[in-house]
Amino acid sequence: MSIQTPKNQSEDLTLVETQLDRSQTDLQRRHFLQGAAVVAGAGVVGLRSGGVWAAGSDKPEKEEVRIGFIPLTDCASIVMASVLGFDKKYGIKIIPTKESSWASVRDKLVNGELDAAHVLYGLIYGVQMGVSGNKKDMAVLMTLNNNGQAITLSKKLADKGAVDGAGLAKLMQMEKREYTFAHTFPTGTHAMWLNYWLAAHGINPLKEAKVITVPPPQMVANMRVGNMDGYCVGEPWNHRAIADGIGITAATTQDIWKDHPEKVLGTSAEFVQKYPNTARAMTAAILEASRWIDASLTNKNKMAETIADKAYVNTSVDVINQRIMGRYQNGLGKTWDDPNYMKFFNDGAVNFPYLSDGMWFMTQHKRWGLLKADPDYLAVAKAVNRIDVYKDAAAMAKVAVPKDVMRSSKLMDGSVWDGKNPAAYAAAFKIKA
Repeated sequence: MSIQTPKNQSEDLTLVETQLDRSQTDLQRRHFLQGAAVVAGAGVVGLRSGGVWAAGSDKPEKEEVRIGFIPLTDCASIVMASVLGFDKKYGIKIIPTKESSWASVRDKLVNGELDAAHVLYGLIYGVQMGVSGNKKDMAVLMTLNNNGQAITLSKKLADKGAVDGAGLAKLMQMEKREYTFAHTFPTGTHAMWLNYWLAAHGINPLKEAKVITVPPPQMVANMRVGNMDGYCVGEPWNHRAIADGIGITAATTQDIWKDHPEKVLGTSAEFVQKYPNTARAMTAAILEASRWIDASLTNKNKMAETIADKAYVNTSVDVINQRIMGRYQNGLGKTWDDPNYMKFFNDGAVNFPYLSDGMWFMTQHKRWGLLKADPDYLAVAKAVNRIDVYKDAAAMAKVAVPKDVMRSSKLMDGSVWDGKNPAAYAAAFKIKA
């Protein structure tokens, strides 16, 4: 299957705005009372009735914000916030900036070349803790998506029976050799999903496999030439491997953890301190785009058409649009409708920066030896996850906010994560560093 770039499509802004209004009406009604209460409590005065930013103390300090992204489906809310003009509503102009690797995103966030980024949750915490480059105080403003990543195994492995975790473990015991798996960044989400999945099937990723780092858009090409046996990455690069006939989907990340946190809107603590109004405006605009994406199938298709363009993800629309609607295939004839597909909003449940989500990544960094000692998990999460900024932005966008800053989840191996005893949780795993 060859890569195709869809034709650029321009639409009359009035029609787009009409579609936006129509698609958001039900959600806005649903949250009106709660959202209004939040607005009243926060004392937000920055918006006129027409949605135009009013000059005054809440005016964004920066009119243009450069937000980095990697060519992945889950960059969509940042792209759509810019394309559909949600940024203008809040007095800013978002300039989406395409980056080549997560290391590049990290470096540009740290040195200030980027104001913010679509970024791996665990990357932000890795920088905060000084275990993935130079240490710098960082900030998570919101979660951009839940679910929607996957673990791909090569067709060669699948032909030998490695079509899932159990099959892979059996093959690795039978055919002894060096097996190579790739993730996208050492402290990132994909590294943690890959390690967790391998360990849940009795494979120690530190001792029984070679694990390498590869930028997301280069995964398929590297598998094609035999550089790895499997990888964990975001879409559309798992579906792309199936379309190209070189890989199969062995597991989705929602199989590992239903509604797991994935990418975040990340920036430096310095940026939030220097430009607090800009940080709020940026978050509110992307919240609105997130709501728009999840509002209808029509919007999802429009999103897929937009981000497939060479300026963004640079692939064919059909490689993107199936899995964002939950229509999965594994590359071996199995198809299914997954209710836990990639979500960008889910009535606001996706976007709240739960403290327990940030703490989980630190428990895994400790588990795999990236952190040598247990940090003050809660204190670090409170410093990084800027719930104060998020609540203000949610009030501006009329998005409901959950009551609890923690949440409880059950993962694939039966372990329950609720953030209550992180040090004990990190130490309890049988396979660890």
